[in-house]
Amino acid sequence: MQRLQEWLNIRGFGVVVDSDFGPVTAQAVGRFQASVRLPTTGRLDDATFGELVAPMVRTLRHPRRGRATLGAMIVAAGNRHLREHPIETGGQNCGPWVRLYMKGNDGATWAWCAGFVGFLLEQARQKLERPMPIAGSFSCDSLAAQAKDTGLFVGERDVMRGAIPAGSFFLVRRSATDRTHAGVVTRSGPDAFDTIEGNTNDDGSREGFEVCARTRGYKDKDFIVWNAA
Repeated sequence: MQRLQEWLNIRGFGVVVDSDFGPVTAQAVGRFQASVRLPTTGRLDDATFGELVAPMVRTLRHPRRGRATLGAMIVAAGNRHLREHPIETGGQNCGPWVRLYMKGNDGATWAWCAGFVGFLLEQARQKLERPMPIAGSFSCDSLAAQAKDTGLFVGERDVMRGAIPAGSFFLVRRSATDRTHAGVVTRSGPDAFDTIEGNTNDDGSREGFEVCARTRGYKDKDFIVWNAA
């Protein structure tokens, strides 16, 4: 019942996530069924659950490969997720979207921005049938260390503004040894760059609740830039 209630919340039919299928949850199920033109029974069945989770299923479908680079495939994957507007539900860093990005983990201690970009990287490299260029991590500091070890790290003072390839990762730097947030660069300009990022919000918080698109400045940002191929 927890998953049902989480998905009802995500789809805009808010209920308390208490794992109890009571009359309030049944009414919410009925309203959802009516919204997607299913028989309004108020009971959970395969068709109803399939409609509830359809946004996540769509993010797991790979686009055609074409002649895409790794960076282009990362952006394509990010846009698929962005269109479905993944959000937390049931508490800080909680819900099915967080568990997708964090390999089944959720809860207050599971900040998920690095897990989100790592998931996009995994989707992209699978489609291209390439090995992972870095191992990936739930830690932004570990992502930075992996990128340094593989020659993919570009610090703020070395970055060519306006020439960061789409699909690169950005890392918000609090100090030389502490990076607090990660996301994907979708376009770079001379003064700012556009992003897709998880566990943030319209204010750019590192502990937000959603996947969204933002524009950020270069100050206190480092980058992971993939090889062109």
